[in-house]
Amino acid sequence: MTGVEWRFRAVVVAHAVSAYGTYLNLIALSLFSYEVTGTALGVGVVMAVRLLSGVTAGLAAGALTARFTRRTVMVVTDLAQTLAMVVLALWASDTPLWVLLGAVAVLGAGNTFFNVALRSAVPVMVGQDGRARANGVLVTARSVATVLGFASAAPVIALGGFGVAFAVNAASFAVSAAAVLVLRPRTDDEPCDESGEERAGAGSSPVGGKGPRLRVAGLAGALLGMVALRGLDALASASHNVALPLAAHAAEPSDPAVFMTRFWSAWAVGTLLAHQVLKRRSHGASWGERAFAVGTCAMSFCFVAAFTGLPAPALMAAAVAAGFADGWTEIVYTSRLQAAPDRQRGRLFGLSATAEQSGFALGTMAAAAALEALPALAVVGAFHGAAVCGALALLLCTAGRRGTGRPGPADGGTHSQPHSHADDGRPPIGESHQSVGESHPSAGGNRPSTGGNHPSTGDNRPPIDHNRPPTGEDRSHHSPSGEEKGEHAHGTSTGASQLPGS
Repeated sequence: MTGVEWRFRAVVVAHAVSAYGTYLNLIALSLFSYEVTGTALGVGVVMAVRLLSGVTAGLAAGALTARFTRRTVMVVTDLAQTLAMVVLALWASDTPLWVLLGAVAVLGAGNTFFNVALRSAVPVMVGQDGRARANGVLVTARSVATVLGFASAAPVIALGGFGVAFAVNAASFAVSAAAVLVLRPRTDDEPCDESGEERAGAGSSPVGGKGPRLRVAGLAGALLGMVALRGLDALASASHNVALPLAAHAAEPSDPAVFMTRFWSAWAVGTLLAHQVLKRRSHGASWGERAFAVGTCAMSFCFVAAFTGLPAPALMAAAVAAGFADGWTEIVYTSRLQAAPDRQRGRLFGLSATAEQSGFALGTMAAAAALEALPALAVVGAFHGAAVCGALALLLCTAGRRGTGRPGPADGGTHSQPHSHADDGRPPIGESHQSVGESHPSAGGNRPSTGGNHPSTGDNRPPIDHNRPPTGEDRSHHSPSGEEKGEHAHGTSTGASQLPGS
């Protein structure tokens, strides 16, 4: 076991502890907000402050992670959330409204900053080849923490009150901060020479100076489409989160909490299965925009089916399927954004966090209002129908781009030219040769040439002599040095991509 593996595993465990406290606190803080404000409107205002602070933090997260190291951002945000929860725990018996609003603002912003820093740091911690499996481990840990947090909220509050619940959450943030401080995982690449990146990009285009602009435009278009669909998916997810308590009361009026626990436990099993399946995939079609769009459609259909009055076994099967699709889309989406160069990842994940928080906030308010007049099935069906339409639009766009016959760099890393990786056993993630080359040069160093339109695949290689034809022999001649430089740039060994549980 390499140092990267055990260190990343320890970070995941600490993050799972923090996530457990967060999900326990979601229920505790909702009930506590009603106790402090005394009205449903007051609860809505507290939730709105938390979501708004998360949206604002998403806009600033890219600049913050560029100015400071991601490890620093993770530690500081965990400590800030620890302090906020300690204040609430000490004042639980008589909390002024302004203290409550300040605490939830810190929680909303801190959660966004931490997640952006962690998700954008994964390729640095485990290497580009290992990021999909690492994302699967993170998704699995978070899913288990979700179920445990929701299931233990009621007994913790009943036994110790809100003060104990807030203290548990504060301790979970402290554990996460301590783990990052002690382990000191590598979260940032070395600064890149911008002129060198431009030379590498220029060498990868057959059209001279126009190549980089086409490549950047295509990459941005594909990624922005995925980010937009992610925001639409968050809006749709808000509808079933708001409507599920109503379905629980209708199905089991005597004990709706048991219904909720069973449903989310089955959902967590599905996310675990998604990780087990995806880490065994051996071809690039699992990791692109189309896989994300198809997964979004499947997730929407499964959540809608859960509100059709299915018998208990069928309902649990629908929950497992929804969890599988949810885990699939999360892993594919995060892995695809992580294929971007290191300098862009912070901004991309900040934009993604803003889209997700905005979509969830808007969906929560709209779904709550709609449920006053419409049945749960109609509301959930309409919201998830919008997500399905967005996924179909993304599928049409990627299909149209594939039909133009453009090479991989122009389409932002879609799978117009799939490659077999049976020789090295590493699952491709669906990015183009050029996009991988910027963030992990070794990924391009051991692949054969796909044609004369791709004379360069790595940042660390010397500028290409364009008077010499880019033959497959030339590329294979340079592959060993490309792999060696790629490993040095990421500070990982060849075994670092094999994550725990893979």
